[in-house]
Amino acid sequence: MPSSIEWTDETWNPVTGCTRVSPGCDHCYMYALYPRLKGMNVRGYETGPEDVRLLPERLQAPLTWKKPRRVFVNSMSDVFHPSVPFDFVLEMFLVMREAASRHGHIFQVLTKRPGRAVAWWQEHERHFPDGWPTGIWMGTSVESQKYAPRLTVLHRLPAPIRFVSAEPLLGRLDLTQWLEKGVLQWVIVGGESGAGARAMDLEWARALRDQSVNSGVAFFLKQLGGVRNKRGGEAATIDSEHWRQMPIME
Repeated sequence: MPSSIEWTDETWNPVTGCTRVSPGCDHCYMYALYPRLKGMNVRGYETGPEDVRLLPERLQAPLTWKKPRRVFVNSMSDVFHPSVPFDFVLEMFLVMREAASRHGHIFQVLTKRPGRAVAWWQEHERHFPDGWPTGIWMGTSVESQKYAPRLTVLHRLPAPIRFVSAEPLLGRLDLTQWLEKGVLQWVIVGGESGAGARAMDLEWARALRDQSVNSGVAFFLKQLGGVRNKRGGEAATIDSEHWRQMPIME
């Protein structure tokens, strides 16, 4: 499905439903969207948002998309949620590898559970004799310094592009040690939006911009956040500049 998320082009949801794992999940847009999708009788949303559902009929969709695009994987779930069997994750990765090779797609996998991603890779690496597929980027969400150690776990994955989504950014965040070690090739920052949104201090975003620039890492400011206005697009600036950098694959 075409996406309005600024750093991607398409979403692909062969899994729906998720459960909260840290404070960044508190006001997740998934919980707001679920009732509307359920009311529209959309497949995969018949029950509650915390009912994780596998939708194998959606697995082949990326193979039918001819035009190269960036694909956010499981925007309404987490690929590495404990309720998603490793065999199903393998099916997803095999499709992604084939679609990336055949059509030039880039798949953006974002998880709050990088430990389970590492466990999956250790168990299924044998299915990828050429190594981690080049068209699959791997990221984790970090909303505050408390959860920055997720990046140390992410580093154990040999993805060509590893990234962090600091959205919603809920506090000051110092990524210097991970940036200096080459753990990250992309930093995404965004303030929380929607009902109950917690304010992001612009100085937190500015600090991450500076850390990224100083390390030569791509920086993407998605939105400043807000209850009624997410302040994305043209409104998302730091010191009157838009930051929409994308990582470059070597």
